[in-house]
Amino acid sequence: MILMWLMHMNVPVRQYIHEPLAYIGVVGVCLGIIMAAISAGMFRKAGTGIKPFDEATTLVTNGFYRYTRNPMYLGMFLMLAGVALLMGTVGAALPVLGFILIIRNNFVLGEERFLEANFGQQYLDYKSEVRRWL
Repeated sequence: MILMWLMHMNVPVRQYIHEPLAYIGVVGVCLGIIMAAISAGMFRKAGTGIKPFDEATTLVTNGFYRYTRNPMYLGMFLMLAGVALLMGTVGAALPVLGFILIIRNNFVLGEERFLEANFGQQYLDYKSEVRRWL
């Protein structure tokens, strides 16, 4: 978010969303917080690691995990996208794309390999039924 703010202030490129339409970003921020918090809580309740690459002792497949394999990351994306909408500039939106690439390449792909190694066919079945994002 700091990078988004810096880009918004110093390299806005173009204002593409104006008030009051920009306030729709509040919805994204709120949904993102709710999704990430509930999903993290489900990990805590299941007694499995929350931090990336922590040991996974349980494959959580209920709640938001019925619709996306990565609801915590998706929640973070929704928060950032909501902030980008509130700022309304191209400069503020660019770091959101970088976030997606970093999360996918540095976390999601490795976590998927880790889960497949730990849970085998159970994870493969889940993976075939639930999309990575939406």
